Amino acid sequence: MEFFATAANIATHIEDSKKGEKTILLLHGYLETMYIWEEMFKDLSRDYRVIRIDLPGHGLTCTAPVNTMDLMATVAKGVLDVCGVKTATVVGHSMGGFVALKCCELFPDRFEKLVLLNSYPYAETDESRAIRAREQAVINSEHLATLAELSIPKMFHPDNLRSMDEKIRETVELCETHDPAGIIACVKGIIQKEDSSAWLASCTIPVLSVCGDSDALVTEEIRAKMAADCPNVKQVILPKCGHNVFLECPEKTLELIREFV
Repeated sequence: MEFFATAANIATHIEDSKKGEKTILLLHGYLETMYIWEEMFKDLSRDYRVIRIDLPGHGLTCTAPVNTMDLMATVAKGVLDVCGVKTATVVGHSMGGFVALKCCELFPDRFEKLVLLNSYPYAETDESRAIRAREQAVINSEHLATLAELSIPKMFHPDNLRSMDEKIRETVELCETHDPAGIIACVKGIIQKEDSSAWLASCTIPVLSVCGDSDALVTEEIRAKMAADCPNVKQVILPKCGHNVFLECPEKTLELIREFV
């Protein structure tokens, strides 16, 4: 069931499958909406209660002036409150992984397991902050659609582009639902993101990280650093995948999440 509710003072677009003893909360990535999880939502809903949301600044959810990771994590926790859920496994893709990390850090009693898909615990580098700043300029120039058309296909392994044509087109089209001011607020939040690697290395909840071997954002260098800094994290690298393992290799990603949950 889709509905709107206020979570942490943000009007939030939510879908809740309602049934299942264990709950999984799905948090999408930058420039995505909750509909990016369509196939995974349907599959996991057969055995679990699954909740997905539009994160602040995306889709039909309202925005704050700056969508920090703390604020978005507080919204996610507020969604559990609204839905009457005591604890959940949180699954976050890319930016959603940043939020999922902060969920577990701020509210460890509410999130029992953490799944990071194509995500990492580190603060942004000076180079990535500069790239984000340029994105702000593009969006301010009313070219959000152009940004989406150029950036979203680059998130996939080149060999998967043809099979992902429909999903890429759908994701780009759904960018029309974003409030450009909300996307800029998220860019500002990402730029301000703190390093969570020390927390991740010492956390006691189970953590699964799944990445593609050809991920242009979570590079081999970052994956190696995560493995060294956070040996408690179970890391799986999927071949011939870019920055969207749950779309490029859905069966294996679902298998890993089911085994983990």
